[in-house]
Amino acid sequence: MIIVTGGAGFIGSAVIWQLNNLGKTDILIVDELGMTDKWKNLVPLKFYDFMNKLIFIENLNKMGFKIEAIIHMGANSSTTERNADHLLVNNYEYSRKLAEFCIQRDIRFIYASSAATYGDGSKGFEDREDVSYSLRPLNMYGYSKNLFDIKAYREGWFNKIAGIKYFNVYGPNEYHKGNMRSVVHKAFEQIRDTGKVRLFKSMNPKYNDGEQMRDFVYVKDAVNMTLFFLENKRVSGIFNAGSGKARTWNDLVNALFKALNRKPVIEYVELPAEIADRYQYFTEANIDRIKNAGYSEEVTSLENGVTDYVKNYLLKDLYLGY
Repeated sequence: MIIVTGGAGFIGSAVIWQLNNLGKTDILIVDELGMTDKWKNLVPLKFYDFMNKLIFIENLNKMGFKIEAIIHMGANSSTTERNADHLLVNNYEYSRKLAEFCIQRDIRFIYASSAATYGDGSKGFEDREDVSYSLRPLNMYGYSKNLFDIKAYREGWFNKIAGIKYFNVYGPNEYHKGNMRSVVHKAFEQIRDTGKVRLFKSMNPKYNDGEQMRDFVYVKDAVNMTLFFLENKRVSGIFNAGSGKARTWNDLVNALFKALNRKPVIEYVELPAEIADRYQYFTEANIDRIKNAGYSEEVTSLENGVTDYVKNYLLKDLYLGY
């Protein structure tokens, strides 16, 4: 049995989609659906059972089946969440309990960390376990993720478990994420409704408007990188999951307009004051470590990823698996 927490969410449901493509259906999905449309991500997937995340953690030691691996994608991923206690319980404590459970039973544990742990990037983007102490996340979400990374390093767990620092992931199955959706999805709706895209102006003289840079990674690549650690159980530690090449917001939006066969129309608007002091101007994953560990899949270019997303999913209003 493979357990996927957050299995109805964006990356989690995409992981299950790919597991299905590989012929695996003996999967327990753990999540909390609430009032969202996450349930739609589940419809085309094949799995053994579904369990609420609270019931699962309460009954963790009573599971009556053999567990091959726990792929822990579940978390509150809102970078604007202000309830620090909630994030510590949901993101840190939950991860700690699962990790201890797996280590005690020699079960493969793969979990989602985040590039948000890197903060403003001034400490670099190198995926070494020992740098976690020096990182300064810009929001409580990033801190909750980094806190678990520090715990895993201090306890020596990285000899057995694998953590993945996802950068800016975009792609199908993110429809339910509201304001946490990728800019690709938001910009697609803006073009559909208004014919133009709004991007933030730059408040940093080193970057022109729209030239702020991010490492955009297509969800299908993020999934392949995740499942690399399921297939290669001896590979442990913490690893970046990104394209390895920073691109501008203008690049992303221009790729979107091109996929829609439209002339680019971009309006630059003021950066909201409430996020100005936490805004990242540059992120870029160093993916040498995962490549050196044996990952050899070619990373999808921004242009190809956006085109696939737009033409095969957004324009057809489809989820992965349909």
